Amino acid sequence: MRLNSRREPSAATHEGAPAKIINPEQRLRRSVLSCLLWEDEFYEDGESIADRIVAAAEAVPPAVLAQVAREARQQYNLRHAPLLLLTVLAKTGSGNSFVSETIADTISRADELSEFLALYWRNGKTPLAAQVKKGLARAFRKFDAYQLAKYDRGGPIKLRDVLFMVHAKPSEGQAETFRALAERELESPDTWEVALSGGADKKNTFERLIREDKLGYLALLRNLRNMAEAGCDMSLVRDAIIARKGARRVLPFRYVAAARACPQMEPALDEALSEAIAEMPPLEGKTLVVVDVSTSMDSALSRKSDMTRMDAAAALASIIHGDLRMFSFSAGGRRYWGERWDGQPVLVEVPPRRGMAGVAAIVTSQQRAGTLLGQAVKEANAIPHDRLIVITDEQSQDRVPDPVAKLAYMINVASNQNGVGYGRWTHIDGFSEQVLRFIVEYEAARTG
Repeated sequence: MRLNSRREPSAATHEGAPAKIINPEQRLRRSVLSCLLWEDEFYEDGESIADRIVAAAEAVPPAVLAQVAREARQQYNLRHAPLLLLTVLAKTGSGNSFVSETIADTISRADELSEFLALYWRNGKTPLAAQVKKGLARAFRKFDAYQLAKYDRGGPIKLRDVLFMVHAKPSEGQAETFRALAERELESPDTWEVALSGGADKKNTFERLIREDKLGYLALLRNLRNMAEAGCDMSLVRDAIIARKGARRVLPFRYVAAARACPQMEPALDEALSEAIAEMPPLEGKTLVVVDVSTSMDSALSRKSDMTRMDAAAALASIIHGDLRMFSFSAGGRRYWGERWDGQPVLVEVPPRRGMAGVAAIVTSQQRAGTLLGQAVKEANAIPHDRLIVITDEQSQDRVPDPVAKLAYMINVASNQNGVGYGRWTHIDGFSEQVLRFIVEYEAARTG
């Protein structure tokens, strides 16, 4: 007679290594905080990732979901994934006032009002829940005439449609703005898109908007090549890059993209990238930073971008403060047979340069191949250090050992379903500089 025994759940990475079994909140975080919604990743398509995010969001308490939605937008600077979380929160938290509060807090740009409704009705149009109406109405009052005009675009759901549906009441001084929006009489915003579509001179337009502080920082970075080709005063552009006005929501890899588009501005972009977290103290002790440069990390972040997960990882690594040794890992020309390697080291040491030079050193350090994360950690464990930071998509071929350092961080920069960096690891999801701020604050709390 055989006794029935309980079978432990199992999971694996896409590359086959044993993955950790994690709780619902961890599943939600790893799916959301590195996600550009609807964009395909190396192992999964965007639709599958979005479906998994919805399932994970439905599995956590509404209060946790509200916290993750706020965090994804306000700290990690993601736009569409937080809106998808809000659509789930509207159902799982139905009737609770924190639903409207979270919607109002999370929506940060005027166009997100209509984008939220597009996601809310993605499976068919239904009446708006009372708390959804209240949240959107509160969010409406955050925006002035310029912001509403800037994002009052065509499309199936217009801002005036949202205004009518939620019956937003204007705060003091907003009545005329809301009336003008409803009557389509808002004054055209003074943006580079409006000016150039109206036939304005490109050089004069960009220079004027920079001088008048009317060009957003992300728009500045995205238009550097246009400015150079138009013959703009590049010293003016350089000063704007370094000033970093409105740069709070710009992710580190955006500086890398701008430098590749306009190489002559790389010195200024390099300075701005390093300044992004310059106020943070350097990490104490000796730190090993290990960056994944395997084939899966070389996939584009989005269909319209030539930036990759590897670029995002390298940009993070290049702005870490402290006494560092920097390594990349892949499989390169090494061979792997189940639990055996051909003896060649997986880690490749690169100069611990900061900024753009550090990014270049990492992404050109070795041949792309499979992900021998386990062997990389094993080799890192043999090097004296106080802290280990691994930046990866966690899709290892081989079993990943525990770290030997008491301070060990696995930074996940992809949305894959399963990962390995839990247990003894402090697991962090995301490719915003917020992940580095977390390390500083976490260690300060430990010693404080």
